[in-house]
Amino acid sequence: MPEDKENKGFIRRFLDLPVDSVPKTIFVAVSICLVASMVVSAAAVSLRPLQEVNKLKDKQINILQVAGLYEPGSNVAEAFEVFEPQVLEIATGKFTDKFDPATFDDRAAADDPETSIALTDDPASIGRQSKYVTVYLLRNDDDSLDKVILPIHGYGLWSTLYGFIALEENGNDIFGLQFYSHGETPGLGAEVDNPRWKSQWNGKKLTDDSGDLLITVAKTVPPQGEEYHVDALAGATLTTVGVDNLVRFWMGEAGFAPFLENLKAGEI
Repeated sequence: MPEDKENKGFIRRFLDLPVDSVPKTIFVAVSICLVASMVVSAAAVSLRPLQEVNKLKDKQINILQVAGLYEPGSNVAEAFEVFEPQVLEIATGKFTDKFDPATFDDRAAADDPETSIALTDDPASIGRQSKYVTVYLLRNDDDSLDKVILPIHGYGLWSTLYGFIALEENGNDIFGLQFYSHGETPGLGAEVDNPRWKSQWNGKKLTDDSGDLLITVAKTVPPQGEEYHVDALAGATLTTVGVDNLVRFWMGEAGFAPFLENLKAGEI
């Protein structure tokens, strides 16, 4: 005698449903999503250490590149050992021993109210500015300063651009500038990655003899002259304005100016 449908348990009734029934379809879809999310989560957790290693390597490569020291195929970690990282207190322009340069996280510090300030005058559109940043010193064999690498960031058209600017030992002549992270429009704002555009920065000056900040990214050469001018990005007006704003912000009084003044005075 067939088993009464009402006496069947829930699982048995579910199993007896047609394969293409709505409940079974929903069950299979939910099960697949659950298993897939578990696999993705497990992979993300297990790969996180490798991702952190790759992120650090990419950062080191960019610092080597902006300093003109990167050689493809070389051991990045070994090549990077020539740099002397220091945590800088922006307000004083002096190094601090409050943090370990090897582990200090500039971006995390900018998000932490304890180590950052909210900006009211914010031309770079960064919202909050860390009170401390990691800078990198490159010294000659006689321990004299060769170059200093400074982190910079600010908003372009679609994204925050993160990069480095390399200055000569006098704290005024630019050796190079490049961005290592951004989301600008390919073929337009993303031309910040174009080697020809980046090469323009080499040899430019930040300030004149009076200490006035004159470096400008613009379509036309300003009255102060070519040595303070970098051509605008073609067809990317807002990205150009963003780069101009962020460079002038970080090289100005709210940024690295106190540090550069100490550098010029021989106090670094």
